[in-house]
Amino acid sequence: MRPIAAKIRFDRSGYYFIALMALAIAGFWPSYFSRFFNGTNDYNFYFHFHAVMMVLWVVALIIQPLLIRKKKLAVHRLIGKFTYLLMPVMLISVLLIMNSGLKKVPEEERSFSAVIFPVRDFFLLAIAFSIGVWHRRNVQIHARAMIITGIVFIEPALFRLLGQIFRGMAPAGFLVGVFLILSLLITLIIMERRLKSGRWLFPAFLIIDVIVYLLLIFGVSLSFLDPIVKWFAKLPLT
Repeated sequence: MRPIAAKIRFDRSGYYFIALMALAIAGFWPSYFSRFFNGTNDYNFYFHFHAVMMVLWVVALIIQPLLIRKKKLAVHRLIGKFTYLLMPVMLISVLLIMNSGLKKVPEEERSFSAVIFPVRDFFLLAIAFSIGVWHRRNVQIHARAMIITGIVFIEPALFRLLGQIFRGMAPAGFLVGVFLILSLLITLIIMERRLKSGRWLFPAFLIIDVIVYLLLIFGVSLSFLDPIVKWFAKLPLT
């Protein structure tokens, strides 16, 4: 008898994204959420705008699989159409917060290495969402693409949480975060090793992550891209 291939229950992914929401709150609590209560929140509009867009996207990731489980397909499709607006606006919020943040940095310190993560996240979100929309009738590809958008959000929250745990030990916290993110992707790949449809998405994401991590860990110079960052910082977006 052939062994039954492990499968990811996409209709249950909403429950896991609830954990993502909790992780995001924990990770950003000291630097963002707690400041609403102690009166020290001095972030500008662009930061708040980006935070709202991120929360809305994670809420959509939670709701959509649960609607599938409850067979509320009409509502699922309606929210899906809403995301055609939500994702572009969220990508705009990424550009705005990057532009605003770079303007606060002295010009000589504006480098691509400083923005490599938000740049990577911008393109990963745009590509994963586009794949999900293009293959919206293929649940295997569509669901995996949406899961990738959620994994992209795990990283900043996880690294901030580890930064609190490994206070004063930044390299250790970063390496633990890298290990956890890569372990998650490798686990998903192993679970799907016998499946055929759509399983190329997680390996592709893993390769991109490994490349970015290696560039940072080994301090590979990306200074040839610095002029683009300096040009972007001068744009009158914020």
